[in-house]
Amino acid sequence: MLRQSERERVESKERTEQPPVRHDVTLLTEDDVYLFNEGSHLQLYRRLGAHPITVDGVPGTYFAVWAPNAEEVSVMGEFNRWDRSSHKLRPRGSSGIWEGFIPGVGQGDLYKYHIKSWYHGYRVEKADPVGFRHEEPPRTASIVWDLSYKWGDDEWMRERGRRNAADTPISIYEVHLGSWMRVPEDGNRPLTYRELAPRLAEYVLEMGFTHVELLPVMEHPFYGSWGYQVTGYFAPTSRYGSPQDFMFFIDYLHQHGIGVILDWVPSHFPTDAHGLAFFDGTHLYEHADPRQGFHPDWNSMIFNYGRNEVRSFLLSSAMFWLDVYHADGLRVDAVASMLYLDYSREPGEWIPNIYGGRENLEAIAFLRRLNEEVYHAFPDVQTFAEESTAWPMVSRPTYVGGLGFGMKWDMGWMHDTRRYMSRDPIYRKYHHNDLTFRMLYAFHENFVLPLSHDEVVHGKGSLLGSMPGDLWQKFANLRALFGYMWAQSGKKLLFMGGEFGQWNEWNHETSLDWHLLQYDTHRGVQRWVADLNRLYRAEPALHELDFEPAGFEWVDANDAESSVISFLRRGRSPDDVILVVANFTPVVRHGYRVGVPKGGFWRELLNSDAKEYGGSGVGNLGGKDADPVPCHGRPFSLELVLPPLAVIFLKPEG
Repeated sequence: MLRQSERERVESKERTEQPPVRHDVTLLTEDDVYLFNEGSHLQLYRRLGAHPITVDGVPGTYFAVWAPNAEEVSVMGEFNRWDRSSHKLRPRGSSGIWEGFIPGVGQGDLYKYHIKSWYHGYRVEKADPVGFRHEEPPRTASIVWDLSYKWGDDEWMRERGRRNAADTPISIYEVHLGSWMRVPEDGNRPLTYRELAPRLAEYVLEMGFTHVELLPVMEHPFYGSWGYQVTGYFAPTSRYGSPQDFMFFIDYLHQHGIGVILDWVPSHFPTDAHGLAFFDGTHLYEHADPRQGFHPDWNSMIFNYGRNEVRSFLLSSAMFWLDVYHADGLRVDAVASMLYLDYSREPGEWIPNIYGGRENLEAIAFLRRLNEEVYHAFPDVQTFAEESTAWPMVSRPTYVGGLGFGMKWDMGWMHDTRRYMSRDPIYRKYHHNDLTFRMLYAFHENFVLPLSHDEVVHGKGSLLGSMPGDLWQKFANLRALFGYMWAQSGKKLLFMGGEFGQWNEWNHETSLDWHLLQYDTHRGVQRWVADLNRLYRAEPALHELDFEPAGFEWVDANDAESSVISFLRRGRSPDDVILVVANFTPVVRHGYRVGVPKGGFWRELLNSDAKEYGGSGVGNLGGKDADPVPCHGRPFSLELVLPPLAVIFLKPEG
């Protein structure tokens, strides 16, 4: 039997006799190669990248990377003192994939790919496109990482189909993790994933939101991009912790009944030297022609959706977050920029499609395929399109000609409503159609009503700051805006800080202004949003038919002179009906008669002018009995007091 020192010498000799790279080890089957090159591989994260494995009793890491125009690909890292040539990979046939197994490389080791191109002697060091973890920026190396994690969200995963369904309440709290809450006594640092989980979960439950949506957590070199300039399509940012820490974050929210939607950016990627751009000395992931491959708005590159392997890469990225991280949905960013070849381009700056049109046929095919594959593999999640044009059937199935998304952001509602609410009430009667126009198209798509981060940046100010009038009127207008939003057909999305009336425009470098909650006015707005969420979740009339015309019925859309609108929301049951009346002037209106479909007592469920919300306390003393006085084409009516700059909700009893 060998003594300890002798055994160590033998093992050391065996290690030194190991070849630097073994090329007889592979995770790729012929089917993998075929599907990848065909554009149909949905799980590249199980084959490409860096995978710690043990071969013949020897632990190491299998590496695989796509670089079809490379003459030579090597793995360099801490393990070989960043030697660019000692650990060379070999190509797998004509697939364009280079692979190899390097003994002794394992969890936590830093690495990059050194690529020598066939063209112009180009050499470059690249991070792993399918890397599971990367160094915290500004450092750019990838990190060998195993993604093992023991999940505890079985109950959520079994039930989430019901919680994500079209007829359930979906109220989304949009969050930027780096600036939701910070630690001022520790250099104003952001919270980690594990610190965020219990604090955010407690707050979201207290506020009554059903889901959180995270601005992109995928690794991004420039913090000021808010995550929308992605280099790591398979890695959560290391700014807040490890991959397992992010899994814990999602797991914790799931265990507390909160869904997690991730922003995902397949529309463009940055030009950083370590990223995807000009990956192997050619325009591999992007179009070569800048009229197709360069985005003028963001100085970034545009994916070549017509290249099969790029489609496999992007489809696999989407599936990765749903599969490995248990995400409950993906919000696809900047869909409009993908659909139109002339997006943000002047004549002569874009190339028409094969039919001479401006539609990006390859991007359209990709988006349809994306949604088909997502809903086939994960029928209990949702995909959301941020699409700002009138492109038809974005949230309709592909088999009827749609793009296949589950839901679409209603950017038209957002623009019209923000414009209306920013006007002095004395002028609102001349712009009444900004309130009513939406109902001409409200059921053409499955809409989410967004008051997102885009509404509180780039000089737009905060929601509260954009309201007209004196201090009291600003808060009243904000409460009225939220009341109108929660009363409308459609799911809800609100960016962090809006729920308590933050004064300052959002700044990604600082925390939200939580100190404002020492003031009654801000606490009142926060309480109003929480009560709106509770009512929205409790009343089927406010969510069950969000996407169906039967769920909305005008009572009076035409009282422009008073800047008042009234409508009914309905559920599937005839008994589920709620009357909403909104007064967008600071004038108290006594004796305002509104037609209703049935008699009896109509209880006032919520009133944004109640004193607990910071209002003046004008209302209807708990409710009104319907009079047998026909009005608005209905057999009964209520004679109401309409509070100033306020929204009221009433429901018949019995």
